[in-house]
Amino acid sequence: MNLYEKIQETAAFISSKVTTQARVGIILGSGLSGLTNDIEKEASLKYADIPHFPVSTVQGHGGEMIFGKMAGKDVILMSGRFHYYEGYDMQAVTFPVRVMKALGVEILIVSNAAGGMNKNFVIGDLMLINDHINQFPEHPLRGPNDERLGTRFPDMGQPYDKELAAIGKIVAAENGIAIQEGVYIGLQGPTFETPAEYRWLHVIGGDAVGMSTVPEVIVARHGGMRVFAMSVITDIGISDVPVTITHEEVLEAAAEAAPKMATIVKGLVAQVG
Repeated sequence: MNLYEKIQETAAFISSKVTTQARVGIILGSGLSGLTNDIEKEASLKYADIPHFPVSTVQGHGGEMIFGKMAGKDVILMSGRFHYYEGYDMQAVTFPVRVMKALGVEILIVSNAAGGMNKNFVIGDLMLINDHINQFPEHPLRGPNDERLGTRFPDMGQPYDKELAAIGKIVAAENGIAIQEGVYIGLQGPTFETPAEYRWLHVIGGDAVGMSTVPEVIVARHGGMRVFAMSVITDIGISDVPVTITHEEVLEAAAEAAPKMATIVKGLVAQVG
């Protein structure tokens, strides 16, 4: 069974279980599962029960696809994502994005926890992603291209939708939420970066770094989806004093910032959903 057939089979299975007709899909990152409290849940499916879905193995990531309403609009929400460092190939990592597209999703909202490399950032900041640098060792579009899923050579001149970003900024301002803006660099992981790597990543143009998001955004754009993405800055990698980073601290910082993220996401969904 090829990728397209797997996508159609999975989408058909989900459609047989739920009635939600969502235009917006949301992917939650580490420590941000609290955003599930902001959805009026109509149904949920565990990843283990969905055909061809991998299973999230990382602490701080839920393991279900949730269907319901946010700000009165139908949404599909992924509580937990899949990472390349877990051992999955890029087709598996990005498969849920393909399925959401097949279910009718046109706008993808992506969140993540990231390390900050901009000296103007502090822990707990929200960073609107306006561009990215792909440093993964594998590309999600490598291999034969199926034109039913997208063009062979998709343009990445504007991976993050400027109109959606503008709406997000307005929602943040209206709610008194200060946000940063910058470039996200995606790395394989699972190690956190060394001080030298943080410095290098900042030199090449990065403001934040993480282990996700970039493959999902590439596949979303391949499928013609519009993307809004935001990072929670959970640690600062550029410092005169070496800092020890733990996953537990990342989860804690993300959880504290999650309510601000939820406010922006809800406001965005209300206007575009």
